[in-house]
Amino acid sequence: MLGMNEIRKGKVIVFEDEPWVVMSADFLRKQQRRPVMRTILKHLKTEKVREHTFQQSDKVEEAALERKAMQFLYGDENSFSFMDPSSFEQLDLSAEAVGELARYLLPEQEVEVMFFEGRPLAVSLPIKIERKVIEAPPGVRGDTSTNVMKDAVIEGGVKIKVPLFIDEGDVIRVDTRTGEYVERV
Repeated sequence: MLGMNEIRKGKVIVFEDEPWVVMSADFLRKQQRRPVMRTILKHLKTEKVREHTFQQSDKVEEAALERKAMQFLYGDENSFSFMDPSSFEQLDLSAEAVGELARYLLPEQEVEVMFFEGRPLAVSLPIKIERKVIEAPPGVRGDTSTNVMKDAVIEGGVKIKVPLFIDEGDVIRVDTRTGEYVERV
C-alpha cells in the first residue's frame, strides 16, 4: 500500500478497483491545514483523465503490471494483432488500447504490451524510434533568421516537421510522445 507521500508521477495505482497512471502529483501544505497530494490521474483502459486529491490518511495499492515484449503483425482501424515471439501466441488489441502510437507501428516491430490482471491494457513504444523519410520536398532557405521546418512523410505515412537539410531517403529519429523530429541518424 502506498501512502500519500509515495504517490509520484509515473506510478500505476489501483484506484476505485481500476488501474490509473499518475500524470502529475503536487504536494500542497497550507497554513493551519493538513497536507494533501493533488494528482491528475489517467485511466489505463479508457484513457479518461481526472483530478483527485489524496488526504494524509489515504492509502492506495500499487498496480501489479506485467510487461511483455511482443511483435506487431498487422492492424486496421478497429484492432491490432501482436504475437509473442517465444510462444507464437497471438493477441488482438482494440484501437483505443493502442491509441496514438498506432501511427508509428510497422510490421514485425518489437513493442511492449502491458497486462493488468491477465488482461492486455496498452502498448508502449520506445521514446525515440528511427524511421526512413519517404517524401521530402526540396528545401529553399530564403530570408530567415530562425530554424525553418518543412513537412516530410516518414515510413508508415506519418507527416512531421523536419529541418530543411533532411532529404528523401534519410533516416531520422522521432519522439513518439510528441511526434517531433529529434535528429538525423
